[in-house]
Amino acid sequence: MSEIEPMDSKSERNGPEEHNWHAADIGDTLAEFDVRKESGLTDDEAQDRLKRYGPNQLRVAESRPWWRILLEQFHSIVIYLLGGAAVLAFATGRLPEGFAVLAVLLVNTAIGFVSEWKAVRSMAALRRLGEHMTRVRREGSEREIAASDIVPGDIVLLEAGDLVPADLRLIEAEHLRVNEAPLTGESVPVSKLTDTLAADTDLADRNNMLYKGTSIADGTAAGAAVATGSETELGRVSALAESAEGTVTPLQQRLDQLGRRLAILTIFIAIVVAAVGFLLREQQAALVIETALALGVAAIPEGLPIVATIALARGMYLMAARNALVNQLTAVETLGATRVIFSDKTGTLTENRMRLQKIVTPIDELVLEEPGAGEALADKEGVRRVLEVGVLCNGASLEEQQGEDNPRGDPTEVALLAGGKDLGLERESLLEDRPEARVEQFEPRLKKMATFHQDEGQYYVAVKGAPDAVLDVCSEILTNKGTEPLDDETRQQWVERASQLAGEGLRLLAMAEKRADTKDADPYEDLCFLGLAGLLDPPREKVKEAIDICQAAGIRVEMVTGDQAETATAIARAVGIVGGKDDPETVSMLGRDIGSPDDIDEDRQDKIYRANIFARVSPEQKLDLVTIYQNRGEIVAMTGDGVNDAPALKKADIGIAMGKRGTEAAKQVADMVLKDDAFETIVAAVRQGRVIFGNIRKSVVFMLTTNVAEVLAVTIAIGAGWPLPLLPLQILYLNVLTDVFPALALGLGPASGNEMEDPPRSPRESVLTRAHWTEITGFAALLAVCVLSALLLADHWLGLTEREAVTVSFLTLAFGKLWFTFALRNPKSSILLNEITRNPWVWGALALCIVLLAAAVYLPVLSGLLQTRPLGWQPWLLLLAMSVIPLLAGQIVREIQRHRRPE
Repeated sequence: MSEIEPMDSKSERNGPEEHNWHAADIGDTLAEFDVRKESGLTDDEAQDRLKRYGPNQLRVAESRPWWRILLEQFHSIVIYLLGGAAVLAFATGRLPEGFAVLAVLLVNTAIGFVSEWKAVRSMAALRRLGEHMTRVRREGSEREIAASDIVPGDIVLLEAGDLVPADLRLIEAEHLRVNEAPLTGESVPVSKLTDTLAADTDLADRNNMLYKGTSIADGTAAGAAVATGSETELGRVSALAESAEGTVTPLQQRLDQLGRRLAILTIFIAIVVAAVGFLLREQQAALVIETALALGVAAIPEGLPIVATIALARGMYLMAARNALVNQLTAVETLGATRVIFSDKTGTLTENRMRLQKIVTPIDELVLEEPGAGEALADKEGVRRVLEVGVLCNGASLEEQQGEDNPRGDPTEVALLAGGKDLGLERESLLEDRPEARVEQFEPRLKKMATFHQDEGQYYVAVKGAPDAVLDVCSEILTNKGTEPLDDETRQQWVERASQLAGEGLRLLAMAEKRADTKDADPYEDLCFLGLAGLLDPPREKVKEAIDICQAAGIRVEMVTGDQAETATAIARAVGIVGGKDDPETVSMLGRDIGSPDDIDEDRQDKIYRANIFARVSPEQKLDLVTIYQNRGEIVAMTGDGVNDAPALKKADIGIAMGKRGTEAAKQVADMVLKDDAFETIVAAVRQGRVIFGNIRKSVVFMLTTNVAEVLAVTIAIGAGWPLPLLPLQILYLNVLTDVFPALALGLGPASGNEMEDPPRSPRESVLTRAHWTEITGFAALLAVCVLSALLLADHWLGLTEREAVTVSFLTLAFGKLWFTFALRNPKSSILLNEITRNPWVWGALALCIVLLAAAVYLPVLSGLLQTRPLGWQPWLLLLAMSVIPLLAGQIVREIQRHRRPE
């Protein structure tokens, strides 16, 4: 090839055209890449291929730059309206009004930018990708090179503990087992061979292939690199994640919807007020324009962006304190609206660590979780002998470093050693009595392993392996009388017993033993069957309680895993996703039965919605599952830690990755990362999300009620020819200062404690429902009447000047707003003790606002700017009496609602 092909050419970028390498034999694979397994590539060939195919690296998604985060703070219809109002104010020479609105915009932008920029920096710290080295054969010798320098055709050499650097077709494998959980979700290591497989073999069953991102659990291997970089299975999943479209969060949708309504309302109000002022009362054009501008701004809750941003930022802070790192502010609120949580199994619901769970023998059995299991071991001869075989026939170790166990080796063997240690049988002590003389490593074809131990002039042979494989080579069985011949009927009974235990989600190992005169004897003949050891990747602590809370709150928790259906169902029962074995609500479905969202029929939809366990699910199927539920209108959260979870994490309304066990691919696309990997942290986030939405709703009701009251009062006064109860700058003073602080205090309110007792709100429910708009209209009208009544009484009854009377109406509205805060309590709570009165932020906001109102009247510079006048005791009594009326009415309404609520 004389010229290098462009980098966007798939076949010339990362490897030869797509090929089912698992279906190709070793000779054909090596010939395809023109490489000899004994010598590998030459240096010249490797350099040429590196230039042609590019480095063996995945494309890492870039973090959002600071300037994009800054621009995103302005992406809101409410911000657009405020910006337009500021421009109009400056254009008409109303500098104080313009600067007031501009200050709101700048404060909101600064808060949102700082919060999200800190989150992005924290996420970047989690995404550090370290380069690692790997061994290859080149020029006839072994070399250690950077994994990024591997090219298609390289002969890669691996051993226990190594990361697989590229997709490899195995050409040599000795006792090889691989941890594929990051890619397939399989919870236990998979045995690997070099045999050629059928072309239609599923990814999880391609046991002659090694895939980038997995790791070697045991044994050694040599493989030919058949795909590197983005052409690997890992790269394909990463590309799938990039192509998955993210969704707009519910809060963004609702606030934008409210903003559009307010935009229409603002324009309508400005036109009406201007028309009334010009046509009906023939007032001064300058005053009418100023008033129309002020009322237009008054109709917009200027504090809403600030309140929403700070409420979400505080939620982000509280989540960080609970080990949940949130990538975007709105992700916290989104969890509060979640109706379905798709949870991965391995490492999310379970510990991703095998444990010895049960030992069953022909003469006794032991469940290790039962109290007193260790004391009972001395009385259980069969259990003790099974456990001795499991500890002796073992290639793992429980090394201790700095006082803590540091296990190494196959997870099932580590679990056997740990179980033996817990029950007083340690390998070192057993080996002192029976020194090891020979080891027959685990052979995938035979599915067995054996060790020989010196024992009183003979050799004790310990054998463990798959139940069917071990039973096939046993001629005797342990009984209470010693041993008896093992007949076919009894052998079949134990095969069925093993199948029954496997249905409980246990990984079964059969144990057998015999005596031999020489260590060269065949280990796999004339064995005595001792029993079965059942191991399990146990549920994480407290995860059942967390799932129970979710279900009580109307949130469906469903398991989506690449593991086997039996294992998934057992864990689902253990953590409470489904009930007992005969629970009719337990419905499992295989990934291949999900189907494409584009051509799914109604019958299959019903089956999917009824299922609560999805097993053997591929990355594409996880993505399809999320899409199917979103098409139904559900708000979907997806948890996961593996590469195979990344596409669905991105597509979900909220993606939740595990911080400790999670892969970089999962963390990069997630909206939230659980630093402690604890499922219960999700419950805390859901609760906080519901609290935040409820608080924002209260703030919006507060601001709109008081703003509409301003609009009604001024519009009625203009129409009736009365003095304006509020001057333009007075309106802005109230909205920008005395509105924002109480609204912000409401937005920071504490949880009431009963957030998780109600079902999730409807995805179609807006920030304000019809009931909220009814309340806003009613209370706003009452507050407007009180303001106008105070104005007229101050003018005609107390005989105050026009400026003094306007000061009375101004303060009536201001204090009416402050007292109205207490009317926004939850109807479930009492008048004196509720989430408002227990909120210290509310009391601080009221104190600050009272000081600001006093300054507006008695501070000469500010009083002159706002055109207010000092008042005597009679006007103060009048305005305070009128301002408390909306509060009393609100409390009466809340008490009526409280007593009408069903128990």
